[in-house]
Amino acid sequence: MIVTPVRGGADLRDFIAYPLGRHPTERYVPHAQDSIRRWHRGTGPHVEHGPVELVLVRDDAGQVVGRSTVHSDTRMDTRLGEPTMLLGLTEFDGLTALCAISGYAERRAREQGCTALLGPVSLLPNQVGGVITSGFTERGFVDSAWNPPAYPEQWQQAGFTPIWPSSTWICEGLGDLDPDTVFGGAARPGGAARTNEAARTLEAPSLRPGVTLHRGSRRHLREQLPLLRSMLNQSFAELPYYTPITAAELDVQTDGLQWVLDESLFLWVEQDGVPVAFVLTVPDLSRFLISTGGRLAVPDQLRLLATRHRHRDEAVLVVKGTVPGARGQGLMSLLSHRLLVNLQAGGYRSLRVTFVGEDNTASAAQFEAMGGRRLHGVAFYRRGLEDA
Repeated sequence: MIVTPVRGGADLRDFIAYPLGRHPTERYVPHAQDSIRRWHRGTGPHVEHGPVELVLVRDDAGQVVGRSTVHSDTRMDTRLGEPTMLLGLTEFDGLTALCAISGYAERRAREQGCTALLGPVSLLPNQVGGVITSGFTERGFVDSAWNPPAYPEQWQQAGFTPIWPSSTWICEGLGDLDPDTVFGGAARPGGAARTNEAARTLEAPSLRPGVTLHRGSRRHLREQLPLLRSMLNQSFAELPYYTPITAAELDVQTDGLQWVLDESLFLWVEQDGVPVAFVLTVPDLSRFLISTGGRLAVPDQLRLLATRHRHRDEAVLVVKGTVPGARGQGLMSLLSHRLLVNLQAGGYRSLRVTFVGEDNTASAAQFEAMGGRRLHGVAFYRRGLEDA
């Protein structure tokens, strides 16, 4: 096995194409090609925290049998309490190829004084990453992983230990649910919604004095993203893997969102004018990304815009949270109630949820209340280098 950095355009095409030729197209959702190309060029907000090296594994015949990114991030080092080399978009044909990747990453790690390897993350655990450890017959979806059943054991055979166990979820048959029964009638604001042009949002009447429910706007999304980032960073700061998202990173991650956003599925609550709880749900574009191999060039974007109504039967809950000082007040129940109402009004049949930690029983309870079930088990993998 030979591991080499991605150099020119041919290598980059091989890097992008490799998983498309080996994973079932009905299950594996490819990573956005724009992101991969940006990492290869060394452009984007990640560069101030460290470069991203793309590598390929080839066998003696020159065939690609694996790929990965190898990179570090100073924020992740601080969060983990040790300098760590990160692996991302890690795909491989068997244990030998994975060992070749991890061996290459270990050499890079020792050159930089790192004491551990962690992966797969793309580029950080709070973005996209993980290995699914169960639910292999269920398709993946946007912002989630899918891999063959052999991967978890092979990561462990390569000397890695699973950490941060979690699960993705799916809630089906949304149209059959009664929001008042699921989340309690008290969570529903009384009266009809009204438009507040001054706030450039659609507000629902107060749950109680000082509490207002707001929804997203495609037209004003750029102005609403700072509110989302503030709530997101506060809500997730306690998680062991979370590193704060910068404004530039959020801009890149949400680029193009305004064209496909279902405004009724981006909701947040303000308490005395301060944003304190949110939920961001989007139409599930997984099948579209599968059809383009993760490509979102201008013609693809135009086609997506023209056919976006076709992607309004399934949705993905990307992230939700409540800032620490506002927890325990029923605000997430309010948001979940309104989200279910809006999903039903939009004709959505199912809701998939990105990974939720096994110790986060409060979040899981929201989906259990909706008749949801765990879809995939998810874990990340760490290997210490102290005694290697």
